[in-house]
Amino acid sequence: MESKANFEYLKYLSESSDRKAIFEELMTAYGKDVWNYAYSITRKWDQADDITQEVFLKVYRNLNTFRSESSVKTWLLAITRNTTLDFRRAAFYRKVTLMDFIIPNGQQESTEQEVIDKYAVNEMWKLVLKLPVKYREVLILFAHYQLSMKEMAQILDVTEGTVKSRLFHARNKISKLKEAQRFESD
Repeated sequence: MESKANFEYLKYLSESSDRKAIFEELMTAYGKDVWNYAYSITRKWDQADDITQEVFLKVYRNLNTFRSESSVKTWLLAITRNTTLDFRRAAFYRKVTLMDFIIPNGQQESTEQEVIDKYAVNEMWKLVLKLPVKYREVLILFAHYQLSMKEMAQILDVTEGTVKSRLFHARNKISKLKEAQRFESD
């Protein structure tokens, strides 16, 4: 968890004239987290790249809006989630997603898909990626980013009770997927 000193430092930096330095520091410190979170929602490398770029453009334009009500990471992940949701609503996203359903399954995997499969060697990660977004998000925010229930509720714009419920259901779904996987391999 970030300290109060980090909040004050960011506030001090955002009031200074060197916005580029702040921007570079944020990208270095949180770029990977932002990209991973965007990817975990979209499951597409190119979309995660576009979303990450858009998130940091928004951050650069709105550095002065950070109010220290949450950690810098929570603030960035909330922006990432909202940007991803906006991106998914866009006509371009709907067309790309539609194309995923039109292309026959019998075709050879793309190079991109092969790379994704190599990176997704962890069986648990593969199971998490099979979950619906609302369950996938809470598991990733909880397990990977180690956010509190309150921070997750802020990012997801839901109550803490909803976060707890989704986390409970996500764990149950993972257990069922693991059981089904074990059953198939026997």
